[in-house]
Amino acid sequence: MSESYNEQELIEFIAEQTQAQADEIRLVLKHEQAYVNAQQEDAKGEVDVDIDELVDYVLSRSDVKLDELTVESILESEMDYLIKKGVAGYLD
Repeated sequence: MSESYNEQELIEFIAEQTQAQADEIRLVLKHEQAYVNAQQEDAKGEVDVDIDELVDYVLSRSDVKLDELTVESILESEMDYLIKKGVAGYLD
């Protein structure tokens, strides 16, 4: 994931969309980054992430005490933000 966005702005955007606390958002994003880093890139250098597998991974972390809907909402709001900033997109 490119770093061409403001992390604090991202967290504020997600918090506004989901009503989650900043520390909860940071925790989910930390585990998401670890998951993505462990995935194989394709020939274009892109990583295809299955949202259901990612949510399951985040929920399986012992320090995550959030429910599935909250984790999913945080990740979906992050994707909305990154798409608006032109940093990420969906694969066809």
